[in-house]
Amino acid sequence: MAIRLHDSLTRSLQELRRPDPTDPRDVFTFYNCGPTVYGPAHIGNFRTFVVNDVLRRLLELEYGPGKVKHVRNLTDVDDRTIGQAKKDQRSLAEITRKWTDLFHADCAALNCLPPHVEPTATGHIREQVDMIEVLMEKGNAYRAPDGSVYFKIASFPEYGALSRIKERELKVTNSAFDADHKDDIGDFALWKAYKPEEDGDVQWPGPRTAAAGRPGWHIECSAMIKRHLGETIDLHTGGVDLLFPHHENEIAQSQCCNGTIFARHWYHSEHLLVDGTTMSKSKGNYYTLGDLVQKDFDPLVVRLALLQGHPRKQQNFTLDSLHSADKALTTIHSYWQSLPLKADRATAFDAVFSALHDDLNFPAALGAFFTVINRGPSGVAKSDCEKVLFALGLGREPAKRPDRRIPDAITAFAEKRWAAKLAKDFATADALRKEIAAAGWSMLDRKDGYSLEPLKKA
Repeated sequence: MAIRLHDSLTRSLQELRRPDPTDPRDVFTFYNCGPTVYGPAHIGNFRTFVVNDVLRRLLELEYGPGKVKHVRNLTDVDDRTIGQAKKDQRSLAEITRKWTDLFHADCAALNCLPPHVEPTATGHIREQVDMIEVLMEKGNAYRAPDGSVYFKIASFPEYGALSRIKERELKVTNSAFDADHKDDIGDFALWKAYKPEEDGDVQWPGPRTAAAGRPGWHIECSAMIKRHLGETIDLHTGGVDLLFPHHENEIAQSQCCNGTIFARHWYHSEHLLVDGTTMSKSKGNYYTLGDLVQKDFDPLVVRLALLQGHPRKQQNFTLDSLHSADKALTTIHSYWQSLPLKADRATAFDAVFSALHDDLNFPAALGAFFTVINRGPSGVAKSDCEKVLFALGLGREPAKRPDRRIPDAITAFAEKRWAAKLAKDFATADALRKEIAAAGWSMLDRKDGYSLEPLKKA
């Protein structure tokens, strides 16, 4: 069954290339942009990583062991990582290691497979410098008066094909960046000259004729892809926020340097909204995985909640959706445990895989999965269900939760408060909420009821 994904460049559904099963050197090459490790990743970031994880699993199921090579980078030097190191008065390496370790722990908790290679920007300075020197020799890049190096977008007529950005929009978008040093306002930095007041002790020798400094953001992915996957890859993915300028710039610098197509297929997942709006700490709707674990949600529940929307459509994430995912996950695992080891309905889950192969249609896949579950376990083999659980990354059981029995008195207060709220007696409802809080519990309202959670101790 062919995997078809929407291609962001052609704006159409395209089949992914199938590697030659008889050629041990022919593998499907797959790259997705990783995090910038200056702080904790939030659940919007993890929506993209979970989408890519399901895609990785599907590719391995479809093409077989050893036929997929997945690379995901870590951005460990840029304005934000350097700024965080200065703020915390620690070295760049200390800061990026701290947040890399947390990112890895969060990925493991969400049951994401590790990439086959996870290169860092600081570990590939030579490769980036080499590419920049080639671009300068070819006339695609130039040295600015301060010793920085910029890519000349006028040298690449296809610039803007991925994002469909127009020249006027490009100039508006880039108007605030280094206008004094560029030949054209749309050009972007490949190498940034060292500035002691901004960079501290972070610097490397630059390309020939350029100053010492550090790479720009975009060149790292091009250099690491070339080093670990080659000049042309089968699939490049990321969040829609990276489509411009990051991925547009990757195409320009890679194709000018290498003289060949950069990626055969581009796939972008959409933004995650929280409570119907963009995430913001000021709005109180900004969540990391750690925040949700502290609310007593298993990371696997968070994963299932992130799979409930189509990757190419904006998804609204709420605490209600987590409660629904919690119940759904319990149903899934109860069903799985009820299945016999062998049975005769090997095609029971065909509709699930058909939906996943059709542009990663998660809602349709989950709907098909629950159609099978609702029919009961008769004739379905445990191994077939496990294949679905592997594809969705739901194959491990949630961790057992600590016993948090709610006292009868608190339950009684909660029932009275809920009844008062439904009766629009808000004064009584507010008073009862305060009594519940004074007793050490938080009452969280949902569309279909409420939940009680112990308050954190200060």
